[in-house]
Amino acid sequence: MILYLTVAAGTVLLACMINNRPVLQPYRVTRQQMCNRICLLAVFLILFALSACRHDVGNDYARYVSFMHLTYCNAYVPTEVGFNLLTKVIYTVSGFENYLLVFAVFSFVTIFLFILAIYEQSDDFPMTFFLFMALGYYFQTFNTVRYYLALAIALYSMKFVIRRQWGRFVLLVLLGSLFHKSMIVVMPLFFLASIEWKKWQLMLAGLFCITFLFFQDFYLKAVLFLYPTYENTEYLEGGTSYINIMRCAAVLALSLIYYKKSIQGSRRLRFYFYLNLGALALYVFCSFLPIISRIGYYLTISHILFLPALLKEVGNEKLRKFLKLGMILAALLYLAKFMGRAYDDNMRILPYRSFMFDDMLDTKWMGNWMAD
Repeated sequence: MILYLTVAAGTVLLACMINNRPVLQPYRVTRQQMCNRICLLAVFLILFALSACRHDVGNDYARYVSFMHLTYCNAYVPTEVGFNLLTKVIYTVSGFENYLLVFAVFSFVTIFLFILAIYEQSDDFPMTFFLFMALGYYFQTFNTVRYYLALAIALYSMKFVIRRQWGRFVLLVLLGSLFHKSMIVVMPLFFLASIEWKKWQLMLAGLFCITFLFFQDFYLKAVLFLYPTYENTEYLEGGTSYINIMRCAAVLALSLIYYKKSIQGSRRLRFYFYLNLGALALYVFCSFLPIISRIGYYLTISHILFLPALLKEVGNEKLRKFLKLGMILAALLYLAKFMGRAYDDNMRILPYRSFMFDDMLDTKWMGNWMAD
């Protein structure tokens, strides 16, 4: 845990030196631009190194290695074509089952896209990056590597929704779905969040949400049609997060204060507002659906962009500092709770192990897989 907290603190300090809205000078690189490049590279290398050098860290690490082995042997696996193809290419080029390189490639692309999206889209890079680390998004990339690659693509694609560049957005979603098919839900959800909703339309949407409470069997059958591998598995248990509900409700309460002043007339802020509102509706009305948190994360990842943008709209400097301090403290409390569960079987990001100091044998994993 000391390693994780040190990395988090160190990268946040580096992020504090980054200004992603620097004053540009014609025909020359300014000191701030050079500082940005050095600090961004340092942040990326630190996060990438920690992720790429891990070994048997994450609740599904061994299962992914087994999937890669079966893919290489042309056996059936439930993973998507993008993951399978990437594994085969890397294994073939390497000449052996180089699963470490597969994890490293996923780490490289995922972290690069997250940092790029934050740098290009945030109003306050240090604050957004702090939220990215404190809310556990980076550490969660050690689990479900396919999903968090898709989540990074979803965050990066938001700028195309705001700009109404639908072709690029659709292409990115389709690309992400090659690695995690759940990303398909981003297409309708992001489109709905981009609409300027009228009050009567919101009322109809609210009535539609209520139907989830009365027709759960119907919606479960629809989900099983899309994801038949979930049938008779633990994924059908559903469940929601009260912490996420409270977080979405708090963001909604704050945004409603500045809705007429700042959000209503801004396509970007309105998009973030409806993403948060949609996430709240999902967590409240659709808790019975399988892994609803994964769908919700596609929406709540926007918080790391929305909250710094909202802070800019607070005219009173003392109030702005007070709200910022409150957000920082709340995020740190979330990080403390998150790290308190890091040893749990459903997370297993602690203890941290590196392949440079770990002699765990692949044959043990293969034996366990065949035994199952």
